Amino acid sequence: MSTTKIALVTGGSRGLGKNMALNLAAKGLDVILTYHSKQDEAAAVVAEIEAQGRKAAALQLDASNVGSFDAFLEQVKTTLSSTFGTEQFDFLINNAGTGLYAPFAETTEQQFDDILNIHLKGPFFLTQKALPLLNDGGGIINISSGLTRIIYPNSSAYASAKTAVETLTKYQAKELASRRIRVNIVAPGAIETDFGGGRTRDNKEINAHIASLTAMGRVGLPTDIGPVVAFLCTEEAGWIDAQRIEVSGGQGI
Repeated sequence: MSTTKIALVTGGSRGLGKNMALNLAAKGLDVILTYHSKQDEAAAVVAEIEAQGRKAAALQLDASNVGSFDAFLEQVKTTLSSTFGTEQFDFLINNAGTGLYAPFAETTEQQFDDILNIHLKGPFFLTQKALPLLNDGGGIINISSGLTRIIYPNSSAYASAKTAVETLTKYQAKELASRRIRVNIVAPGAIETDFGGGRTRDNKEINAHIASLTAMGRVGLPTDIGPVVAFLCTEEAGWIDAQRIEVSGGQGI
């Protein structure tokens, strides 16, 4: 049986997740990535990973729909056997998400529920249900945000969900320590992707404003985040546990 480590990345077909998947492959890991609707984008990432000499597979997942997780994990089990020749994987990266930019006074209950479903409830129960498939000595990386530390207008629902995930991460690290499963947070600052409709990437005024608030003088890129996530999935990071690692270029200091 292969000793190659396997990572499962939710939302791995584009943006941050794509860069995470490619960097994991560059570190020698095989990758299962999920996509919500754009199968063609996911297939392209799989092809890039395979071109690096690694194995990869893409599975559809609505990371906000807890009711779909049992069937999804059955697909994961089948894929682990058929594509990777094993029964378990080693690292879970809870990356899938959507943005919401709305004033606190105008945020609807439906908007709030949608954000909590994908950013808190989804990672909570996907991780819980995936535990039987996760190897002892593996790891979980939850993706948070710099918005849990600094206040930026119209982000109250999103930031609240991410703050809850940061607390959850500490509890997971404590309760899963007996299995030597490390659990950490990676918290990006503002990143130039299509997240939230691409407002940071495409709105020059917003981009310049965020850059002015950042010590390094620019907005982040997916290539700033993927290598950090990949590093946390290596033996060299084996003593990093229950930590929040912000990767923001010094945003808001």
